Amino acid sequence: MFWHVILGLSCLKLLLIPAYHSTDFEVHRNWLAITHSLPVDRWYFEQTSEWTLDYPPLFAWFECILAKLAWYFDPKMLDVRNHNYASYMTVLFQRLSVIITDFVYAYGCKICCEQVGRSCGRREDVVYPLFIVLFGNAGLLLVDHIHFQYNGFLYGIMFLSIARLLQRREVEATFWFSVLLNLKHIYLYIAPAYFIYLLRSYCFSSTPEGYIRWRSLSLFRFMKLGVTVVAVFALSFGPFILKGQLNQVLTRLFPFKRGLSHAYWAPNFWALYNFADKVSVFVGQRLGWLSGTGRASMTGGLVQEFEHSVFPSVSPLITLVASLLSIVPCLMNLWKTPHNPWQFVRVLVLCGWGSYLFGWHVHEKAILLVILPLGLLCMQRRVEAQLFIMMSIVGHFSLFPLFFTHHETPIKVSALLLHAVYTTYILHSHWLEGRTGNFIPCIPLCTFTETVYLIGLIPLFLYQQLGHNLLGLEEKMPFLPLMLISVYCGLGVFYSWLKYYQFILLNPRKGKKKTY
Repeated sequence: MFWHVILGLSCLKLLLIPAYHSTDFEVHRNWLAITHSLPVDRWYFEQTSEWTLDYPPLFAWFECILAKLAWYFDPKMLDVRNHNYASYMTVLFQRLSVIITDFVYAYGCKICCEQVGRSCGRREDVVYPLFIVLFGNAGLLLVDHIHFQYNGFLYGIMFLSIARLLQRREVEATFWFSVLLNLKHIYLYIAPAYFIYLLRSYCFSSTPEGYIRWRSLSLFRFMKLGVTVVAVFALSFGPFILKGQLNQVLTRLFPFKRGLSHAYWAPNFWALYNFADKVSVFVGQRLGWLSGTGRASMTGGLVQEFEHSVFPSVSPLITLVASLLSIVPCLMNLWKTPHNPWQFVRVLVLCGWGSYLFGWHVHEKAILLVILPLGLLCMQRRVEAQLFIMMSIVGHFSLFPLFFTHHETPIKVSALLLHAVYTTYILHSHWLEGRTGNFIPCIPLCTFTETVYLIGLIPLFLYQQLGHNLLGLEEKMPFLPLMLISVYCGLGVFYSWLKYYQFILLNPRKGKKKTY
């Protein structure tokens, strides 16, 4: 069954090879050239192209390995001077590299779904449908195989780490998460969940009542975890530390001059904040309270620093504090429930969610850091199934602006609808079998208000595709559709986050699973 799904979806991905690809395609092609044609000590200094290497060293070595194979397809793609080079063989190689490395994600999904099946007490009717939901994720399909990235490979390693924790193999979980951090540093967002859970459940012991014994810290276990982490980081950063280039590498990894919001606002709290600032400028000018144009530059859709016009401008430090404050309550809850690995997964989701809502320069694609691990929980609790449906639809819809050519419109709509319908059907069968409705037409597991909100995505999509041009606003307000999508989806993401926090922290007794 697993292989049928994997091969079937891989064949579908092959059909997407000729599809549009974003600038990320050129980014990774340039990284292939850098790691192949330049010595290691020049990797993080090379700036012939604007797409400089800004991932951790292990990913650079991953690109170096791929470059050895790329040479057999088209050696010209490995020339750092060939900017925007996209021959047919280059496109074929890069697309195939993503499809093949997706097998890592398939393996991670498989072992995580097996753990879900064991926890639910029913194996086949949970494991296989959930595997299809996770491996066939619409957002991952669109972002990796059209837009172009290697997220499937990275999330496969993350799922492998989570599975090892669910299996109580903590050292292996630590190793794989350390590898993940050295492949892409965005996963620092979920590192606090790992740190608290491993420290509390693996290094400390407690009484049956849950009280911690501070003298029972196992230094041996703590050292095992520490040595594992240090060893991975030493292998990754060691060559650059020895050459005195650590500061240069860190400068590339954390470029804080890119601005609060990405080119297209990710639907998070700062999108709502930016929108409120723009509305305040508009109202203030009409009422005569503000003088001058007061136009905020972030509406231009550029990656840059900017100042808000009415509200206080936001610095990286403020976003860091806001992100930390958003995850402290769930980390405290995890500290109190150290022997439930599924609670760790819930806190991991909230850590990713909090960083997405309040982080600095968040990309739209980071919503997958919420949706994918939340998918591991949709068979555990009914409210998590509700939120997974909500976030799958809203989160995947928020990715639509990344695919702006008309050729990809049928593909992205079909992918979203097929995944949403199948997911809703599976979760409806799992949670509502044998139950009768209340005669109010709602999306299964969603409230009437949530259903109305989700249906509101349809006129929003039609306005973006047709209405904006028909009204003749494409020149006067070109970024209005993108702003509306960010704000509308941001409301749904923020609402879902608050609902999940209420479930986890305020109503713990209502979190009973269907079977456990």
